[in-house]
Amino acid sequence: MAEKKKISKKKIVLIALLSIIVLMIAGWWAFCVKMYNDNFDISADSYEPLMLRVEDFDNLQCTEYSFTSDKGQMLAGYLYSNGENQHGIVIIAHGFGGGGHNSYMDVADYFARNGYYVFAYDATAMDKSEGEGLGGVPQGVIDLDHAISFVESNNDIPDLPIVLFGHSWGGYCVSAVLTYHPEVKAVIECSGFNSSPDMFESGGKEQAGSVIYAMRPFIRLHEMFRFGKYASATAIDGFDSTDAAMMIVHSADDNVIGIEYGLDKYYEKYKDNPRFTFIRFENRGHNEIFNDPDNTYKDEFNATLDSWVATLGYDYQAEENRERFKEDRANYITENLDHERWSHRLDEGLFEQFLEFYEQALR
Repeated sequence: MAEKKKISKKKIVLIALLSIIVLMIAGWWAFCVKMYNDNFDISADSYEPLMLRVEDFDNLQCTEYSFTSDKGQMLAGYLYSNGENQHGIVIIAHGFGGGGHNSYMDVADYFARNGYYVFAYDATAMDKSEGEGLGGVPQGVIDLDHAISFVESNNDIPDLPIVLFGHSWGGYCVSAVLTYHPEVKAVIECSGFNSSPDMFESGGKEQAGSVIYAMRPFIRLHEMFRFGKYASATAIDGFDSTDAAMMIVHSADDNVIGIEYGLDKYYEKYKDNPRFTFIRFENRGHNEIFNDPDNTYKDEFNATLDSWVATLGYDYQAEENRERFKEDRANYITENLDHERWSHRLDEGLFEQFLEFYEQALR
């Protein structure tokens, strides 16, 4: 009888320990999911005072469309053109957090005035597109998948070869989507990354340190439950699914998406592959990677903005003045921003290389 009681106590202790472990894992999983959703299940609008405008680009034309994504949400699409004799369509996938495609309108203008239609769109829950929240990083691949299918099936859009252009989150998307659209002829990927959890890891390392690596498996599981096959889509899988020409652009000092998550990883695997072209910068950062480093207008305007802030007769950092400052700042930008200079900051020498890369792929 005493032996049975002893065994029974051992079982109770074991069950208790297992229960504690399960609860700890469940709690950690819930914490990881919360952190992920706080950062990626968002909606975002472009900052109106700094938005690019069609009228600031000579002869640029824009036709708006709408198309459905995976849950029936309507996404806003935009077909840009400038002139005639277009011989291809560039589809642009925008970056994360700054709203939709608007800040890439100068990119659209460049390709539109150099022989291409350009189709851009606002991802789920961004700017004019529907959705209470994005859901997570793989949604970008899903939306791009639907955007490409829309362009290919729409009778109003000419049946021309498709090439892709993506930056940051968009860089990941234009690469990973090749698994589902191997017919794409060429891709320019700027400042991207290989797999969905890379974005969470790269952005969170500075705040969470090595703890981020313990979070990653749970983030991956969360994405698999929420996004199915799209959660496992990687850029490398996309590269290996197609014969498309690939150009990879990244800067070594990128502190948003580390170069080790993108170009360095791809260079190691594909440096001898003639389909791949690599452009490595040392000091262009993340958001300015394809802007002209000699164009100082952004710095000039920010300096005047800082000077204006210094003249305010109230504490703009105080909670009670937050809305007042927000409105005053927007009014100052609206009244003082030189849209002509703001809208034309691309490194045209770099874009000539981009253009030649596309031209070679379509020959």
